[in-house]
Order: sequence, then C-alpha cells, then structure tokens
Amino acid sequence: MIYPTLRHLYSNSIESYANRSAFSLFKETPVTYEDFAQRVEKVKGLLMSAGLQKGDKVALLGTSMPNWNVCYFATVTIGMVVVPILPDFSPDAIVAILEHSESKALFVTDKLYAKIPATAKERLDLIIRTVNLKAVGGKKAGTVAIPEAFPEPEPEDLASIIYTSGTTSSPKGVMLTHRALCSQLHMLISMIEVLPEDVFLSILPLSHAYECSLGMLYPFMQGASVVYLGTPPTPTSLLPALNQVRPTIMLTVPLIMEKIYTRQIFARFTGNKILKTLYKVRFIRRKLHRIAGKRLYETFGGRIRFFGIGGSKINAATEKFLLDARFPYSIGYGLTETAPLIAGAVHPNTFLQSTGTVMQGISVRLANQDQDTGIGEVQVKTPCIMKGYYKNPEADIEAFTTDGWFRTKDLAKMDKQGRIFIKGRLSNMIVGSTGENIY
Repeated sequence: MIYPTLRHLYSNSIESYANRSAFSLFKETPVTYEDFAQRVEKVKGLLMSAGLQKGDKVALLGTSMPNWNVCYFATVTIGMVVVPILPDFSPDAIVAILEHSESKALFVTDKLYAKIPATAKERLDLIIRTVNLKAVGGKKAGTVAIPEAFPEPEPEDLASIIYTSGTTSSPKGVMLTHRALCSQLHMLISMIEVLPEDVFLSILPLSHAYECSLGMLYPFMQGASVVYLGTPPTPTSLLPALNQVRPTIMLTVPLIMEKIYTRQIFARFTGNKILKTLYKVRFIRRKLHRIAGKRLYETFGGRIRFFGIGGSKINAATEKFLLDARFPYSIGYGLTETAPLIAGAVHPNTFLQSTGTVMQGISVRLANQDQDTGIGEVQVKTPCIMKGYYKNPEADIEAFTTDGWFRTKDLAKMDKQGRIFIKGRLSNMIVGSTGENIY
C-alpha cells in the first residue's frame, strides 16, 4: 500500500514493530521502535511548546545518528517541514539556508553548533540539542502550553526542503511532499524488498535524499534495523563495524568501491612483473577477480545481499571487477528533485556502465536526441517529483518543459532493453568544429 503521509507510515511501523531494533550507533545500545516513539513524542512537545505551527520550517543540522531520525519524524508527523542541512556546509552556507528557508527552529549537534554565528541563533524561536533532545536556546522555547491534539499533515503538504548545494548566491531548496516521498518508498518495494530481518550499515549523510529515503525511511517502513557508523568511513572505522554488524544491506557512493579496487585489488595484481603480465590476460584476470570477490564479500560481513551504489557514475574498471567478482552490487540513478530514484539495476541484473531500467510508475524520455549517437537529455514524469524550488520561480520554469516533464539535464542513451547509460551533463556538452556534439 501507498501511505498517504509519513505520519501514517510512522504510526504503522511503531505499532507493527514495537519491540524490534530500529536504529543504533555502532557499539551502542539499539533504540527499539517503541523507544523511538517515546523520543519522538518528547520532541513534538518541545516544538509545540515554542509556539510552532503546521507548515513552519525546522532545520536539522547534524551527523547521522538515531536522534537525527527522531527529529525528522517529530517534525514531519505534525505537519511541519524539515530542512536537512549537510554537516560539511560552510557557516555562510548554513546561515544562507536558515534565512532562505525561514526556519524557525533548529536541531543541531554539539560540534556543529559552533558553526552558527550568534546573530543567526538569536533569530531562532527554538534550538534543540540532538544528543539529548533538550532545548538549549531560542527566544520562544517553552513559552506555550502543549496542546492536547497535534496538527496532522495532508498528502500534498510539504515534508522537507532539501538544499542541493552549499552556495550562498542562489540557494535551491527542493520541496518534497508527503505524497512524493511515500510514492517513492512504495516503488522501492518492486526493486528490492527490505525485510524486518535486514540490517543496514549506514555510512552516508542522512541530509542527502539518497540516504534519507532509501537508507532511513524505507527500512523504518519495513521494520528493519539501521546501524550508524558514527565516524567517517575509513578502513580503520569501517572494517570492525563490518565484522560485528555483518550488514545485509548497504548504500554507498562509487568512490568507496573505487578506492578498494585501485588501492587493494588492482595494486595487488599489478605489484610485480609476473602478476602484471598475467593480469592482462582476460580469462586469468576474471579468475583473479573472482577470488578477490569472495574475500571482499567476507570482508563486508559475509551476508550482504544488496550493496547499492549511487550518487554518481562508477568508473568502468571498478564495475568490471565487481561483475567478474560476482559481488552483489546494485546501481541506482536519480536526483533530489525526484525523491530520489528514477532507475536502477539490482544484482544479478546489473549491466556494465548502465544505471538500469526505469522504475515502475515512472516515465522517461530522451529529448533532442543526437541522430548519430542516440544521446539526449533525460526528462522524467514521476509521482515522486518535487513541488518546485522554494521561493525560486525562475528555477522552476527552467526545470520543467512546457508539457510538464522534469529536465534532469543529464545526457543519456537507452538500449533496446530499456537500460539507461548516462553520458554526461547538458551543461558540459560543447559543439565541435564540424557541428558534432562533444560530451
């Protein structure tokens, strides 16, 4: 079923999976769904006691942890709009987002609190420390009696505004409704069904739509468990977690696997002249990759069934290794504006350098195709599409065609099986001296 709003999704999961583990930091006590609900209710009360109303914007600036999710759900389930901010944004960018989004409240971790100038803090009605979920500032904190009934969101209400860059000149805040996010979560089931027994190991920022939708909302909807690494994913921090958590599902970006391939696999097999010569022979290279793949699978805990790679294109050499190794990697393609996934390929149906086929319920066309190459701009119609860019009508006009298709500005071609192959960005295309398109 498609939930009408995130409040409906939240209520069902709390009721259905009360005693199961929901979220935890690595090496810390897990938070059950029931415990999670108690924290959410506490934060709802803090928001309402500062006089915040349905539709008000609440910024969320913090690293990935269970309480980040508490703050997220506390905000959206009472009809307020969460504004996630990437932790690595500059102080100027953070202030620009707070001002542009008109955020009245802020959830913030201790280290990031220092990034915010005093003048920006003084303008806020409420500041909540995410570590212990206590109010630590704000000119209206605790000034209003908590009402008996809390407001409830409607499907077309905004759930979140996600800023796609840290630039201060022209912030682009992607407005996603409850309907858009819930539609995306329903579509994901047809691609990879998450089970209550699944364990995620999360290593990406929750402020990204990719991790927030696929790595937090989706497992929560399905009753699964998510473990947060809590530190940057270096070999020193990641290897012990993989060994102890033994995840069944992970979401990553290409850089992680590319580093493993270039620094560990390729470097090892080209380290001396004999191996280097043998590595050049295709059938020998495939066998070496298969051996390395088995070891890599065990390194990742020995039970991973879905290793998602998204966010950018993976390089061909690394993907060839993964295919030879029969490692259970999957590829996804999408944008923040589409909440986010548009297409994907799930192991064992991955295909070299393809982002897979379009998800059920989404339409894609290639506009202005080159007659020789078949390359055109990816344009999309999806129930998961953004409502627009917050307070930026000029960007809205540029983002959509006159007949209502969203312009991704990605260049791609499709094969007869419907697989998408991303070839570049429209902004990077130049016209050669003979009139040909160069990507």
